[in-house]
Amino acid sequence: QRRVRVPLYAAFCQATGYGGTVQRSQKTEEMLAAADGKPRKRVTVYFNADVSPHLPWKFVPSQRSIQCETGDTVLAFFRATNKTDKPIVGISTYNVTPMKAGLYFHKIQCFCFDEQRLRPNETVEMPVFFYIDPDMVTDKNTADIDNLVLSYTFFLVDTETGEPERLFDESNKPCLLYTSDAADDRI
Repeated sequence: QRRVRVPLYAAFCQATGYGGTVQRSQKTEEMLAAADGKPRKRVTVYFNADVSPHLPWKFVPSQRSIQCETGDTVLAFFRATNKTDKPIVGISTYNVTPMKAGLYFHKIQCFCFDEQRLRPNETVEMPVFFYIDPDMVTDKNTADIDNLVLSYTFFLVDTETGEPERLFDESNKPCLLYTSDAADDRI
């Protein structure tokens, strides 16, 4: 897979946790070792999948939610289907809500910011492996959080330029998205 140029704001968000973007500062082994002996709690992570109107894919979470404990690693899956008779490349962004929980949500491995090429009518399962830092339990700003939402949005990649589609139109307004995870639209 070829990694496309990611907008500067994505790097900023990953470094700061801005906008509910998860951080990637510590190594996984360090985070898991540091979790030993810390208070934990059960949380529910809900999954959301959106697709740009320019990308003819069906994209859904393979599960609506997962219950887990802070400090545990979790594996979840999303499913994407190319609904056309030609290969298409997409790229995704993500966020976590509530935004203040993004500081404690650590993705260990996922498919975001990497090009995903689907052959005609191909369906693929895409894993996301994550960890919720147990420090969320003792932070007075996040101690009351019992539910998180992990959202991904896929955009079309121009295969000639390698650039993802515009996120904003000429007047700097966000481009419209549609949700592809409606119950009657399941794969």
